Amino acid sequence: MRKYFLLFIPILAVLGAKAQAPATYVNPFIGTNEMGHTYPGASVPFGMVQLSPETDTIQYSVGKGYVKDVYRYCAGYQYSDKTIVGFSHTHFSGTGHSDLGDFLLMPTTGAVQLNPGTAGNPESGYRSRFSHETESAKAGYYSVLLSDYNIKAELTATIRVGFHRYTFPQSTEANIILDLVSGIYNYDGKVVWSSIRVENDTLVTGYRQTQGWARERVVYFAMVFSKPIRNYGCRDDGKVVYNDFYRKFNTTKDFPEMSGRKLKTYFSFDTKAGEQVLIKFALSPVSTKGALQNLETEIPGWDFDQVKGLAEDAWNKELSRIVIDASDEKKIIFYTALYHAFLSPTVFMDTDGNYRGIDHADHHAEAFTNYTTFSLWDTYRALHPLFTLVQQKRTADMVNSMLAHQQQSVHHILPVWSHYANENWCMIGYHAVPVIVDAYMKGIPGFDAAAALEACISSSTYASYDGIGDYIKYGYVPADKSSNSASKTLEYAYDDYCISRMAQKMGKTEIAATYSKRAEAYNYIFDAATGFMRAKSSAGAFQSPFDPLSTEKQGFIEGNSWNYSFYIPQNPMKLIALNGGNVKFVSHLDSLFDIKLDEKHFAESEDITAAGLIGNYVHGNEPSHHVPYLYVFAGVPWKTQERIHQIVSTMYRNETDGLCGNDDCGQMSAWYVFSSLGFYPVCPGSNEYVIGAPSVDKATINLENGKQFTITAQNLSDKNIYIRQMKLNGQPLNGFILSNEDIVKGGTLEFVMGDKPKK
Repeated sequence: MRKYFLLFIPILAVLGAKAQAPATYVNPFIGTNEMGHTYPGASVPFGMVQLSPETDTIQYSVGKGYVKDVYRYCAGYQYSDKTIVGFSHTHFSGTGHSDLGDFLLMPTTGAVQLNPGTAGNPESGYRSRFSHETESAKAGYYSVLLSDYNIKAELTATIRVGFHRYTFPQSTEANIILDLVSGIYNYDGKVVWSSIRVENDTLVTGYRQTQGWARERVVYFAMVFSKPIRNYGCRDDGKVVYNDFYRKFNTTKDFPEMSGRKLKTYFSFDTKAGEQVLIKFALSPVSTKGALQNLETEIPGWDFDQVKGLAEDAWNKELSRIVIDASDEKKIIFYTALYHAFLSPTVFMDTDGNYRGIDHADHHAEAFTNYTTFSLWDTYRALHPLFTLVQQKRTADMVNSMLAHQQQSVHHILPVWSHYANENWCMIGYHAVPVIVDAYMKGIPGFDAAAALEACISSSTYASYDGIGDYIKYGYVPADKSSNSASKTLEYAYDDYCISRMAQKMGKTEIAATYSKRAEAYNYIFDAATGFMRAKSSAGAFQSPFDPLSTEKQGFIEGNSWNYSFYIPQNPMKLIALNGGNVKFVSHLDSLFDIKLDEKHFAESEDITAAGLIGNYVHGNEPSHHVPYLYVFAGVPWKTQERIHQIVSTMYRNETDGLCGNDDCGQMSAWYVFSSLGFYPVCPGSNEYVIGAPSVDKATINLENGKQFTITAQNLSDKNIYIRQMKLNGQPLNGFILSNEDIVKGGTLEFVMGDKPKK
């Protein structure tokens, strides 16, 4: 979905041949273009805390509608910016809409300033200039020199705690600003309330409630300083109508309770030259007590370098789940992609297992880790299938988190796009279904299958949600009843296929038959006269006028009819038949990549730019990610091999603008990981992968069952991109389908590559 963002940053890349002790080194971090929305910073895999610099304070709205430039700040950081306003503790990776940016800290010297100032005049506030020459980032660590204050800022993290180390010059006016107004996609009134308690001269606790993408989000914190606070204070810029009897006190200075809608606070110290002030900042979804417990459990001491080392170790452990042999350039891109893939979903519970549910009540996770940040319209396609291979325990936990969401939901449905105990209803489909079904079909243990099927059915029959009632009534979503109706019809049909698969395997034949029929809903909206999927009214008439290249007002979302007309992942052979057979289908598919697309056809979409296009094929957005693999089903696999090589080589680069679109919580990166290995899950839930073409010389997937699946590509080069021969466990592999069972039982897949296609 949506797109934007980022930058140069070095990252730990795994190099060694042995997963147990991989070699590591620091390399440039692959970022994204102005549509990438990634951030540098400090986190551990799937961590609740994702600590990162913010480079500006662009508002979502200033009271006169949407400010388009805010789209560039979905993750808070822009590589082209020259100033940093501070370091906040929560971020999304690669989403095209946003929220979070909680609890911004900024170290300063001199007179206290409690506004961020402007990029053109940094001296007007607490922000500081910085240079990329003094900026460094690795997995689990970030540092930069704040040049206006001569303060070196360093960040690292555990799952729930951000660890700051600030090296100050000599100063009698050294400050830490805690801005409780600052946020991402911010606007006047987004902060409902914030509150702070100064518990003693080193401990501060509090919370903030916001209304944004998440309608009702509360985050608690506990902050501990390594040295006593000399003095502190605050300013509330909110309009106060009733000041109650707190007016007895001067609550702006050295008063241990501070609260308001627009609260900005400071904590001051005296520092010697080179003195380091350390801050441990813990988060909790439940309470300040929970935050303090998280802090004491995860970072009981003050050894910053030790915590940094543990964060690096955590990343090396996760990144070594796949060990590749390739050029240094490819290793950098591959491991950056795997790094992005392991940023989310994020842990959402305290160390004692308590978390806030979708019902805003406190719950306890029994025998599972609760997760949030489910960008399911994006991630069901490749990210979650990747987890079923290399993160099976986490996959079960994520399924249990979705089932808990469904049980707590007043709608009794699975998450659509959820974060921080909220459902934000973003995008279409009920795509928790393929995630759950894919896990079940692959035999991943650890969740209640019967409850899972019931939850899937509950989501698919919730008539009041997004045209589902009409979908059930008409067999498709009518254009006059619901927006984006054609996209919804196609995506609901795929989700229904998944339910039918799960029901069939469980022996629920009647349910399986019902959903198998629903899975053919694409038949209702295919227009044989034009060869495209089209929005259709409840009276049965195709919407007119019709432009298959337009992205607006044609019944599709984040794509046009030309792209969405290839979306029947559950039945590619039927798709080919609808298009008149192999020859006509291949010609039509070729035209998708070869057509010259005028910019007017995507000018109105924030999510699509020319950087992500090959003809009319949109790699920078998710609905087309399976499309290059469809050539295989039409009997021309060498065309898939050509397209995969083209995409891998041009759409993922070791540059500050290295991605062609939004990473969308890891989906774009997961596509690269799979495609580099040589296969891709065209239809999650089918237990099959379609073979494309490898782009690494060797890869070893270290499975959680203790086995390994090794892929080799003999003679691979920039010219030798075609598969001449394949062997699975030493035996010829004649088809281009690889089963999940073939991988998880361990073994070898050998490719022999050449410079000419094997037809």
